[in-house]
Amino acid sequence: MATRAINLALPEQDIIDQCKRKDIRISAIEPLRSGGTHLVCLTIEGADAARVVFKKAIIEGAVKRFAFLRHDEVRYR
Repeated sequence: MATRAINLALPEQDIIDQCKRKDIRISAIEPLRSGGTHLVCLTIEGADAARVVFKKAIIEGAVKRFAFLRHDEVRYR
């Protein structure tokens, strides 16, 4: 199954710098609770290129991510 998301055992800034050098466009990027970075590329082609560039840093299997808080879930008192 093709996906634009990749979990990497690298710091966020290293990924941003390398993506910029390789012209891989980033849709979203976030730190992982379990360590490393969650990268979502803008296109599947970009994700395929990122998998080649970051081959040795790909985290296989499940990772812990921070909870996502939707804007409509915020309650003001």
